[in-house]
Formats: sequence, structure tokens, C-alpha cells
Amino acid sequence: MSKKALIIGITGQDGAYLAKHLLSKGYEVTGSSRDVMASLFNNLNTLGIRDQVNLISVSINDFRSVFNAIQVYDPDEIYNLAGQTSVGLSFDQPVEAIESIAIGTLNILEVIRLLNKPVRFYNAGSSECFGDTGNLPANENTPFAPRSPYAVAKSTAKWLINSYRESYGIYACTGILFNHESPLRPERFVTQKIIAGAAKIKAGQLEVLQLGNLDISRDWGWAPEYVDAMWLMMQQDKSDDFVIATGRMESLKYFAAKAFEYFDLDWQAHVEIESSFFRPNEILCSIGDPSKAIKMLNWKHPTDIDGVIEMMCEAQAKKYLN
Repeated sequence: MSKKALIIGITGQDGAYLAKHLLSKGYEVTGSSRDVMASLFNNLNTLGIRDQVNLISVSINDFRSVFNAIQVYDPDEIYNLAGQTSVGLSFDQPVEAIESIAIGTLNILEVIRLLNKPVRFYNAGSSECFGDTGNLPANENTPFAPRSPYAVAKSTAKWLINSYRESYGIYACTGILFNHESPLRPERFVTQKIIAGAAKIKAGQLEVLQLGNLDISRDWGWAPEYVDAMWLMMQQDKSDDFVIATGRMESLKYFAAKAFEYFDLDWQAHVEIESSFFRPNEILCSIGDPSKAIKMLNWKHPTDIDGVIEMMCEAQAKKYLN
């Protein structure tokens, strides 16, 4: 019998890559969005797997909706990738951030507890929980110092996971993922905005790209490798939390320069700094230490930031220059 997986929040970058990864391992995959009838599932279509996934509607804020989905589809593994995904948006919609991330996670944990089934649960954490790491890579023992409603919600979800794991023996784990990108990122993410902007400028469709603070530095990885880490966490004898990162940090200015360089452009000639894009409480430095995941999960991340930029640029070049 093949394993059954439920991916709550399958429409995003990680959900699509995770679905593809699980299908390649013989899983029966069910994926949810808030409203199946209204969702386009572009990422699943791009990866050519939409017809291989059972798609359902689940509102993670609604306990009954979560309960029905888990009871009916009876998964062996649940991956929660749903909830608000934008740090910037969380400052404008803090209540939605808390409800969709913290309350949503609590709903899943309560359903697992009440149904008392041997289901394994992965919850998507975030490097934003650490706040500003400086030049010292954060590991699983680094204290949280969240600076946004999004990060507060992710921190709350992580401690709920720990509480239910210790109190009820539930197999539940948190992947504390640092930034990870791919061609599936929408342009509201700054990395894709930069690369798509450079491609459009090269194609003559845009003259100037407006960006915010380019002095921030991040630890950027390749999304398909990060979803492999999610799956590996769920295959261990004992559930635990893991930092997933590359251990290399570069500035957004570096990212922009490399992206424009791919298109034979000078970024400084085409980029304007727009102060309205600055966040109320910006994290300047964020870098992670993946040593535990490399040692205990045998996780590998062969793609560095330069490879990430190149592959994302290749995808945008096909879109705008061919």
C-alpha cells in the first residue's frame, strides 16, 4: 500500500514541489487550497502534475473543515504549508497572520489529538522567528526574537508543535526554513521581482525597477532541495525540529547585481530605491546553520545562491526573450 499525504496549502511554490517529490516516491497525494473552484493551480500545471493530485477545499482557520479533511482522507503524513506567506503583508494584516498560521496549526494538532491516529505532521516554520542573526548562523538552539506579526505567528506555531509533541506523543516537527527560491516564486517576492524586472528591461518592456532596502542580507537556497528536507524530517524514528539553510549569506544588492549581470545589464543603471518598500522593522542579516540536518537527515543542498539566480534567470529569459 502506498502512503497517503495531505498537503495543506498546495498552491504555492513549496506545495507544488513537495507534491512532485512525494509523487516520485509513490505517495497518493491530496492537496488543499481555500477554494478549489477558484484556484488556478498554476504551479501544479507548470510541473505537469495537476492531474496526479486529488484537490480539495480546506479552510485552515475552520476547525470543522480541517477535521473533515483529515478524517475523510485519512493521511499517513500531513504537511502544513498554508497560511499567510508575506512578512510585509503581516504588518498590514496582523490578525490574518495570527489566525492563518498559529490558529491553523493549532486546529491541525487538535484534530490529530482527537482522532488519535498515528499520523505524522510537518509544519512550515520560518527563519524570520530568529529575527536578526548578525553574522552568527542560527541553529536549533538559537533563541527566537520575532520582529513581525508573521514571525510572531510562526514562533507561536513552533511552540504549539513542541507542546503537543511532549504532551501527547504526537509525531510533529517544524522545519525552520531560511529563504528558498525557484522559478515558481510569484513576482511579489523580491527575488522574482528582481529577476523578472531584469528580463523585462532586457526585452525593452521596462525601463526602471523600483526596489526597497538592498542592504539586507539573506541565506538563499533552492526550493526543491528544501522540500526534500521536509520529507526527510517525516521519515525519522523520532520527530524533531531542524534548521534548513545553506550557511552562506549574501546581500540583496549581490542578488540584484548577479541577476542583471546574467542579462548583460548594469543594475545600477536601472534600479531606483523606493523608501515606501522598506518594512517597519527590517531584519538586516539572516543566516542559518544546517549542520544538524546534514548530519541527522543526511540532507544535501548542492545549489548555492549563484545557482539559484542562474536557474531563475533562465526561466525568465525563456518567458520574456524567446
